[in-house]
Amino acid sequence: MQPHSTSLRYALITPARNEGRYIENTIRSVAQQTLLPSRWVIVNDGSTDDTGMIAARYANQYNWITLIDLPPRDTRNFAAKVHAFRAGQAAMAGVEYDIIGNLDADVTLDPDHFAFLMSKFEEDPDLGVAGTVFREDDGYNSETDSFEGQNYVSGQCQIFRRVCYEDIGGYFPSEIGCIDWLAVTTARMMGWRTRSFREKWFHHHRPLGTATHGRIRKGFDYGRKDYQMGAHPLWEFIRCGYQMTKRPYLVGGMAILTGYTVGPLIGRKRIVSKALMTFHRHEQMMKLRAILWSVARFRKIDNFSLLPVTTAKRSAPVHNGDDQTSLA
Repeated sequence: MQPHSTSLRYALITPARNEGRYIENTIRSVAQQTLLPSRWVIVNDGSTDDTGMIAARYANQYNWITLIDLPPRDTRNFAAKVHAFRAGQAAMAGVEYDIIGNLDADVTLDPDHFAFLMSKFEEDPDLGVAGTVFREDDGYNSETDSFEGQNYVSGQCQIFRRVCYEDIGGYFPSEIGCIDWLAVTTARMMGWRTRSFREKWFHHHRPLGTATHGRIRKGFDYGRKDYQMGAHPLWEFIRCGYQMTKRPYLVGGMAILTGYTVGPLIGRKRIVSKALMTFHRHEQMMKLRAILWSVARFRKIDNFSLLPVTTAKRSAPVHNGDDQTSLA
């Protein structure tokens, strides 16, 4: 297999906690890339399984892999992933790279996955965040089963142009999650182009939202997060109705609706600023109009292409990580 030639250098960071079941396949998948990273920092975030031992074995084998072991911790929330990611960044001092990405420890990729993404960054200087669609063991396909569309980049493999990542202030340590959504939506609001390409895909081996709880609880949490991310009420109502047509039918949709409506009643605060909420709701209404237009004309709805590719028009950068403009 011939190596890919590019002027862009990329680096990866993988926060990993108790990923012993998956991480070896992820490491092998990256080691087989036609274009290897300048550095890949795997952050063993206090794992209590063999995650660290597996990663250490490969770090000894490949000089472009660095392992960091963080101490065990009693509490677990989504903000910990950001802290682990930042520890990985600190370990890359002195490493030259133009592109930086988060890669989860439970995915596998085709050998040319990163060569493909680097070619997209080379073609488009306004491309700030890039990735591909993904599939899961249970048949889920983000291209057809999600309404996020081509302007969203999933967090399992979310790749940033370095200057874009710095402009948005990096990942924000939100305890409820939505870390990847905050990053990519803020980038788009600031005028960077963000793209998920469906020419290629990667495999995500753990179904979304099942790390600590089942699917019904996942629906409730999605609804709660939708409220805290400022989702438009009309969009949420229609989303819940749509989910009621899918297994587990009424239960799934009702779980989302309950989570969304309970949020303000129990004092949940938005995690976004008014500016980002307005931007987010505007995009949702554009999608809804596109859906209704397709239905009215008896056309098949293409979830992936509901919105056109964003037009880059960058605004003033944000340089302060925890006080970025996307946050309340």
